[in-house]
Amino acid sequence: MSGSAGWGPDHLPYGIFSVDDDGPRVGVRSGDRVLDLHAATGRACFAEPSLNAFMSLGPDAWATTRAEVTALAQSADPPSYDVGAVRLHLPIEVADYVDFYSSLHHATNVGRIFRPDDDSLPTAWRHLPIGYHGRAGTVVVSGTPVVRPSGQLGAGLFGPSRRLDLEAELGFVVGVGSEPGIPASHDDFARHVFGVVGLNDWSARDLQAFEYVPLGPFLGKSFATSISPWVTPLAALEAAWTDLPGQEPRPLDHLAPDRARGLDIDVEVVLDGEVVSRPPYSSQYWSPAQMLAHLTSNGASLRTGDLFASGTISGPEPGQRGSLLELSWGGTQPFAGGRTFLEDGDEVVLRYSAPGTSGGRITLGEVVGRVEPAR
Repeated sequence: MSGSAGWGPDHLPYGIFSVDDDGPRVGVRSGDRVLDLHAATGRACFAEPSLNAFMSLGPDAWATTRAEVTALAQSADPPSYDVGAVRLHLPIEVADYVDFYSSLHHATNVGRIFRPDDDSLPTAWRHLPIGYHGRAGTVVVSGTPVVRPSGQLGAGLFGPSRRLDLEAELGFVVGVGSEPGIPASHDDFARHVFGVVGLNDWSARDLQAFEYVPLGPFLGKSFATSISPWVTPLAALEAAWTDLPGQEPRPLDHLAPDRARGLDIDVEVVLDGEVVSRPPYSSQYWSPAQMLAHLTSNGASLRTGDLFASGTISGPEPGQRGSLLELSWGGTQPFAGGRTFLEDGDEVVLRYSAPGTSGGRITLGEVVGRVEPAR
């Protein structure tokens, strides 16, 4: 099969596709082709309109299928379609959605912007991965338009958000659930998590600023979260694991600070065709496995299709900030020709790449969204 950069045999991400009037089903991208797994195998789990049935089979099935898909991609004439001829759908049926706040640089910047006279970090921030529950029903696939939300902008004032923002994040997809009351261990991360997606957690900063004390984000976040149509399996990221920048004070033992590792994934934030930021995921303070361990440490259970996100990815440099809130410093420092927050008609593209197991780089699924006027 023909290949394209970043989508070779060391990647092989999963997605849900359809052609013409045929129903959505499971496919794998190989180069510029989408392999039809149901046509190739006849397995019922690949005829489903989401990856959930396949993901629930667990790591042994994931590994066996990856080996089969690798052989299929290298065969002479596998059942497949040109990627430009298929329609891509939301790849998972989202069960629960949790958004974390795992970037030290982002959290510090936001604290300085919103609370200039107080400590930039909440008391608990360095002791545990702070997060909040989002809305699973408003997770949408890349390419879905995002309607500007309306809400309370202040006391007695209702209207469309004037400070609509993007958040460049990475999402983690749970394949295998857990029993209520039994925490998922840090070291069981690969037993539960199937793969990763690019993620944009759109934010209305003015709605958020008015509502978030004392209980945190709500309507300023829940209107839309976009994810990529391709789910990169953990197996494709084996060469991307890297050491964390460091954690002080030492987290508690259930967060396994001596074994916690991050991912070397580069992100590009593109606004109307212009790259405005390049946040490195390797700069995150909290690791993916620590987020999972904390999420379940009180006995909360996991379900197939759970999605948890990193929170905004920001690095230490101004050109590595993963939100417009930071890039414009709360709207006080216009950038990129006078921009502060998103305008109607703006298109946001998030791109991701990581080291591949063959020595090159893989291209994770991008996340695209265009802002439409409030209704």
